[in-house]
Amino acid sequence: MGTTAFTIDELTIPSENSGPGWDDFAAAIEVRNRVEAHAYGTVVLNQTAEELWPAWLTPEHSPRRLFVARAGGQIVGRGVYETLADAESEFAWLTVGVLPEHRTHGIGTALTARLDALADAAGRSIRIVYAMSPEGPGPRLASPTGFGSVPTGNAEVRFLLRHGYTLEQVERGSALALPVDPRLLDRHLNEAKARAGGDYVVLTWTGRTPERWLDDLARLYTRMSTDAPSAGLEEPEDVWTVERLRSEQDAAAGGPRATLVAAALHRPSGRLAGFTELSVPGHPRRAVEQEDTLVLSEHRGHRLGMLLKAANLRQLVLTHPEQTMVTTFNAEENRYMLNVNEALGFVPLGYEGAWRRVSAA
Repeated sequence: MGTTAFTIDELTIPSENSGPGWDDFAAAIEVRNRVEAHAYGTVVLNQTAEELWPAWLTPEHSPRRLFVARAGGQIVGRGVYETLADAESEFAWLTVGVLPEHRTHGIGTALTARLDALADAAGRSIRIVYAMSPEGPGPRLASPTGFGSVPTGNAEVRFLLRHGYTLEQVERGSALALPVDPRLLDRHLNEAKARAGGDYVVLTWTGRTPERWLDDLARLYTRMSTDAPSAGLEEPEDVWTVERLRSEQDAAAGGPRATLVAAALHRPSGRLAGFTELSVPGHPRRAVEQEDTLVLSEHRGHRLGMLLKAANLRQLVLTHPEQTMVTTFNAEENRYMLNVNEALGFVPLGYEGAWRRVSAA
């Protein structure tokens, strides 16, 4: 292991775009982008500081802190500490990334120690890490779900095992080249509509949620935290309220991304039964992100997942025809959603491991 001098400090999130502290925040985002591009072999997952900044503006609902490592006056690593607003929660989510040319100098270990100390002090004994795992030769560590594996020789795998983490799940990143063949999209949409029948209708909107659906969407977001497959991670309920939904959508409105939503209305109850979201960047060279998709368990079996995704892709083509790619992430054991994605044309982009550690503290 080499040696180099570095320091670690916490960044104050800038209160305005390009205001005091913006250059450091942007440099931390550049580290995030370079680390992901190195792991996946593509820049399609990169986002600008302006696009990611709104997610840091609601700490009362989504607490997170940002740390950076500096060497030679430059930001070369970053650490993100995330928790729930519930002070009684035992969970913390940790992210550490170091530029490839600055690895093996102890920077990742030091950032991890800083984040662990925060979690220990707050009593957040359950730590979860999502780490990208590029393909590599040699033996593999299988997910206990029975779906997916990561190369045991990878540096991030060795690092996490050395720090007491256990692999619980493998996630697949997938990409869809745009435009989608309109005949394929129409076929899947029509077949899904026929299967759903007259009890369900699709609603679409852009940006903020219409007032009428705020309660329902908050309920869907809350269920997203518990209904999505999380294997042995046993991720906790993340409660959304109408107040939180409004606050986070207000923050997002200050950024350059557009949100496209498709929701399934269950006519007999008058309630939303599922939804899906696309986050659209301001530039076509960066990918559209497929974000949350959920059909409530009590409404499954009606092909609503395909209905929602196909309807939102049609909305994307109509409103943003310049876009060239959509990316998404799914648990490898989530075969239903992978079947939907593959039928629409998504192909594997890369994989990441979902790791869990329970601290003695």
